[in-house]
Amino acid sequence: MAADSVWRQEGESLVRDYEFDDFAAAMGYVNRVADAAEEANHHPDILVHGWNKVRLTLTTHDDGGLTEKDHAMAERIDAILGTSP
Repeated sequence: MAADSVWRQEGESLVRDYEFDDFAAAMGYVNRVADAAEEANHHPDILVHGWNKVRLTLTTHDDGGLTEKDHAMAERIDAILGTSP
């Protein structure tokens, strides 16, 4: 698995891209992120593209943009694979 070195801000969102060894690994990661998001009640936009790439986008729609909730969820997501910068 390869990941961007850090989350990047795009407008009012945090974005991070990942590339996995295969489709199964990408989907396994997406499922772990989904479980963490459901537990935190803060859900990223998840894009699975190609056969092994995942893009996660965090923003707090209810508050009109980027908030501490997004930063906290980014840290939680990083902990899933131990990818903190």
